[in-house]
Order: sequence, then structure tokens, then C-alpha cells
Amino acid sequence: MCGISGIFNPGQAPVSPDSVRNMLKQIQYRGPDESGIYMGQGVGLGSVRLSIIDLAQGQQPMSDEEEEFWIVFNGEIFNYIELKAELLELGYRFRTGSDTEVLLKLFKHYREKCLEKLNGQFAFAIWDTRRKELFLGRDRVGIRPLFYYREEGTFVFGSEIKCLMESGHVKAEPNPETLNQVFTFWTIPTPGTMFKGVKELPPGHYMVVRDHETIIKPYWELRFQGDPGSAGSASLSDSMEEFEAILSDSVRLRLRADVPVAAYLSGGIDSSATTWLIKQIEPGVLNTFSLGFESKEFDETVFQQSVAKQLDTNHRSIICKDSDVADNFAQVLW
Repeated sequence: MCGISGIFNPGQAPVSPDSVRNMLKQIQYRGPDESGIYMGQGVGLGSVRLSIIDLAQGQQPMSDEEEEFWIVFNGEIFNYIELKAELLELGYRFRTGSDTEVLLKLFKHYREKCLEKLNGQFAFAIWDTRRKELFLGRDRVGIRPLFYYREEGTFVFGSEIKCLMESGHVKAEPNPETLNQVFTFWTIPTPGTMFKGVKELPPGHYMVVRDHETIIKPYWELRFQGDPGSAGSASLSDSMEEFEAILSDSVRLRLRADVPVAAYLSGGIDSSATTWLIKQIEPGVLNTFSLGFESKEFDETVFQQSVAKQLDTNHRSIICKDSDVADNFAQVLW
């Protein structure tokens, strides 16, 4: 999962390393494998890592060879192998096999245009030591979270709101306006949050933070049939064929990892379809797991077992008791 956080004081006031560490402590469970911080002139970046790709060399924060750029990154770039090949042709060299380094050098070469090349789920921040500016980007549909707070002298960001509260700059004050939205719409429209002054970077957007300036721009938006630039009408059979090709490619890319891969099998249509695709693409990694319930009205074990047997998966099932829900409820909310 991973988690990132940071503080930027555009006025060059020093950032306390303890503040960054305290922020990371709030989200340590997001990255149990390792953690790190970078302290620069008026900036501090932090990362907690769950290792998926290049377990030995993907430590963060990570810099380029000249230490001009520093990155903290939560997520995965699924097409990093293809992007790395492109950068090698452009003359770049790599010290690691991680997608983090690919993302860093892609930004170094293309700046914000790099976002258009990414196939993945991501939230990242890159500190430019020469321009003295912070660049933040978030994936197209907001799979990975990224929250921020800015007052005149300080900019704070993190993967979760509660780590912002440990920066020493953000108070946990409820926002009455967004509270009203929760009870009206069951959600809060982006970029609002439940807390005063705290916002989220909208999906498909990037942000540049400089002294006395914050720029937020979209780099992608969902297009619907009939919109300018959208695909024309297609037959049902052509659309089905294209959909299967896209879905199959998506599953194939997500099987890239340096750790064992498993699929959650609920017994429903979505998970059964993706598990079937895994069997077609890489049957040797067909590990599945499922969650059953003590309460029979919520339990779907019979469907899960049926699919696991049909596809001959290496299946593991966990039964959740009513007491498990009660015992872990507060921790889940946290």
C-alpha cells in the first residue's frame, strides 16, 4: 500500500525531522517493510513502504544521480517496463529495478507531461532542489489518496488526513459545510474533506507548490460518447471485443510483482472474471483467497468454493465471526 507525507516551508524556514517522523508514525501500517525521510532546505519528505517491486533497492525517498530531484511515491506504475525501455533509448541509466526510479526519471525528462504516459495507481511528490518547488500528482480516478493543507507559510501533504494532524500545522476542526454534504449526498465532492482547511488533490490532477503560489491543473478527464474527441459509435460485438482486450491487458500488467500475487475471490461476477483471466494469462500464479461470514445471510462461501474448484486455484478461505467485526470495528475506523 505504502504511504507518503511531507512539509514544505516556502520561506525556507527549517522543517523539523521529528514532525515528518510523527506524521509517518500515524500511517506506519501502510508501509511495514521500511521507512525513510529526506530533509532539504525548507522541505521534509517521508515515506513508509510496502515492497512490491525491487524489494532490495527501491528505498524512498529516492533521488536522481545529481540529487536534483527527490521523490516519495505511493502506488504502482504498471507499464514501468515499457517506460524504462523508452528512457534507456533516450540515454538514461538506472541504479535499481524499481518503478519509483522510472517515475522519477520520466518526470525529469517530461515534467508534468509524464502523467499522460502512466498506466497505474499513484500519488507522489517530487521536490525540485533547483527550482525550489514541489510537484504532486494523483492517478486518473483517485485510487491512491493524497491530502494537503496550505496556510501562508507552510504546505503539508500526506496519504491520510490523520498524518497531517501530526505536522504541528493542522488542527482537527470539523467543517460544517462538508458535514452537511455527507448527510445530503453520502459523500463530499472533491476537493473538500471533513476538516477545515484540509483538501484532497482531485483525481486526474497535478499540483505545483511554490513560494506564495499553488497551481492545480487537470491532465485527464473521463470522456463520454458524443463528447468532442471521444470515440465514435461502435457495434456491440466490436465493443465487447475491445473491452475484453483492455480488461485482459489490465490483469496482465497487474501480475507484475517481485512478491507472490493473489486474487480476492468473492464468488461474484467481477472477481470470477478477473480470476478466469489470470488462469488464461499465467495459470502458475493462480492464488486466491476469500472471506466468509458466520452470519449465513451475508455468507457467499458456496459460490467462492464453486469458482475456486472450477478454475482449480490454490484457494484459502477465512471465516469472519460476528465477534471479529465488533472487536475490530474501532481499529478499522482508525
